Amino acid sequence: MDTSPAHRPAGDGPSTIVTGVDGSPTSLRAAAYAAGLARRQGARLVAVHVAHPPVTAHLAPLVEAELRGTLQEITEEVRGEIQQGAGHVGMNIDFVAVDGDPYGQLVRVADELEADAIVVGASAHTGHRIVGSLAVRLVRAGRWPVTVVP
Repeated sequence: MDTSPAHRPAGDGPSTIVTGVDGSPTSLRAAAYAAGLARRQGARLVAVHVAHPPVTAHLAPLVEAELRGTLQEITEEVRGEIQQGAGHVGMNIDFVAVDGDPYGQLVRVADELEADAIVVGASAHTGHRIVGSLAVRLVRAGRWPVTVVP
């Protein structure tokens, strides 16, 4: 059976893939993996960057303003890396930047886009082994196939 892209049955593989990117090495590897998957499947790829200011940031207005500026700089750096990677492989990657809780925002964006799959990097934080990482929470949601890239 010929399984080249022109001969794939309709609905074979994901049509929209969401990947979470925060600029960490694991999230950038996840984005690269997702890009390869999207390219092979002819799927739309959406990279989601969630700025997550500390809950207490609003208690010090001057610090909050400086923190907002720093978070915006990080967002633009991540956007640049994603665009550079997309150009390198010759594909379009949509970039969405939002504020809030990473889990809640990834779920919201994936739901809004009717994503078929989510790709995230494995957490490097030791505390996540106890309280659960973003990847574990997404898997437990049971709404999409979730690929976790080391």
